[in-house]
Amino acid sequence: MVALATACTASDADASRETAAPSALPTATPPDTDTVASVAGRATPPAQSADAFAESAPGIAVRPVAGTTVHRDFKRSYLAMDTWTLYPAEGSTGRPLVALVLDGSNEITSAEMRIGRSDGAADVKSCTTPPSDAAGKADTADVDGVRTTHFSSSDAAMSHYLSADSYRVVQGGACYAVDLIIAGTRPEVYDPPRTPPFTAQQAKAALAAMLAAVHWTH
Repeated sequence: MVALATACTASDADASRETAAPSALPTATPPDTDTVASVAGRATPPAQSADAFAESAPGIAVRPVAGTTVHRDFKRSYLAMDTWTLYPAEGSTGRPLVALVLDGSNEITSAEMRIGRSDGAADVKSCTTPPSDAAGKADTADVDGVRTTHFSSSDAAMSHYLSADSYRVVQGGACYAVDLIIAGTRPEVYDPPRTPPFTAQQAKAALAAMLAAVHWTH
């Protein structure tokens, strides 16, 4: 299992830099096909829409994405835990910023985009170095026109599973971690077997739409 560190609590000064939509509990009702499709179709929300989350400039922001719920914590996955990044180094001092969770996500299958930030010197220095948990060779990808380091990873333990596409970049002297996570429990361990709220393909399409909603404040 991936070793994870505890995320640092944001200071009052840090918290004052951010705005976000009120948190809400994920709905327990699985979404229908139209709901998942609406997320995949919202890769470019209207420019005039108020951000679902934004730091004051310079920083990161996320436009609203239909079919998702905004959270300010990462406390939903057995394997991912609640740290600011999936793979924090020992002594890491980052903090969670925001998560967009696909409506219908549950213990069988969930999909969410997490964004965390660290201003710690060690985290910034190693920001774009892929962790040992990365699968295969890292590459680069643009997020709102900014070149980031991209890598994939996966984990499994005690019938739980997790797969992720992660993006790392230093902006404004801070390390930003954007993690697109699909996680859950194998449905066949239940009696009778459970039905996932959406397929892995639907989850990937929805996460792609969430990533497209990320932009930088200047």
